[in-house]
Amino acid sequence: MSVKVGIAGAAGRMGRTLIEAVVNAGGLELAAAIESPDSPFLGVDAGDLAGSGQQGLSVAGDISAVLDRFEVLIDFTVPTATLAHVRACCGAGKRMVIGTTGFSPEQQAEIDAAAKKMAICQASNFSTGVNLCFELLERAALVLGEDSDIEIHEFHHRHKIDAPSGTALSMGEVVAQALGRDLSQVAVYDRHGQPGARAANTIGFTTQRGGDTTVIQAQAHAVVVLLQRVHPRRAV
Repeated sequence: MSVKVGIAGAAGRMGRTLIEAVVNAGGLELAAAIESPDSPFLGVDAGDLAGSGQQGLSVAGDISAVLDRFEVLIDFTVPTATLAHVRACCGAGKRMVIGTTGFSPEQQAEIDAAAKKMAICQASNFSTGVNLCFELLERAALVLGEDSDIEIHEFHHRHKIDAPSGTALSMGEVVAQALGRDLSQVAVYDRHGQPGARAANTIGFTTQRGGDTTVIQAQAHAVVVLLQRVHPRRAV
C-alpha cells in the first residue's frame, strides 16, 4: 500500500517541488496539500501548482480539514505554521518530516516534547551532500582542534527568510560540539565598527542573500527517499 503524504506550504517553492517528487515517486500517494488560510491558491488543484497534471486534490487552508487524509506530513514552511501543524498532528497520531528552520529555543523545545509522543524526523537540511559535509566538519574540527579560527560563510537565494540559515547553524553546532563549546556562547553573527581583536574560541557567521540559487530539488528527493525507505506506519 502507498504511504499517504500531506504537504504543508504547497504553493511555495519547496512545496511545489515536493508535490512533483511525491507524485512521481513509487510507494507514495499525494493525499493532502495545505496552504495558509489567506493564500490565493486555495482550491487550486495541487498537481497544477507543481506542473504535474491534475491530481483531483484541492489545496486546503486548514490542516483540520484534511487531517484524516494523510499519514505523514512534510513541512518546510515557517516556525509558527510548523508548530501549529505539530500540535494538530500530535493530537491525531500523525507523523511529520520537518525541514523548517529558524525556530527559537522555546519553539524547538515544543517540537522536542512532541517528538516524545509522535514520530518526527527533523533536519536543517536533508541533502545527502550537506549531511556528509556535517560529518567531514566534525572530523576536521577534531583534527585541527584549537589551532584554527572558525568562520562560516553562507549564501542563499533572495527568498530565504531566516539568517543565518539552518544549515549554517547546524554546521556551527557540529563544530562547537566537537570542540566542547556551547555555540550560543561563542557564536558571533555580526561585526562592524571596531569590535576589537577576534576572540580565540568564537565561531563567526556571515550571510549573503541574492539571486535564485537553490537546492530544493535535492532536498525534496532526499525526503521522498526517506519516506520510501522508512515506512511511517512502522515509525516509533
